[in-house]
Amino acid sequence: MEIKINDYILAIITLDLKKVSGGGCPVFLAADEEELHKTSLYLAKVTGGIVHDLENGILIVCKH
Repeated sequence: MEIKINDYILAIITLDLKKVSGGGCPVFLAADEEELHKTSLYLAKVTGGIVHDLENGILIVCKH
């Protein structure tokens, strides 16, 4: 059985779409830092995931 990273990344939330390449999960564009964090926390709650900050204006919601 092949396991792919797309099986674990549930969402990407970013301030800059140019930093994110297309992939197999939804990408959300936030208007500012507050919306970035708020959106990621809501998505994590809904999906049962965990938020990870990549420290470059991108947050990912993952399932471990």
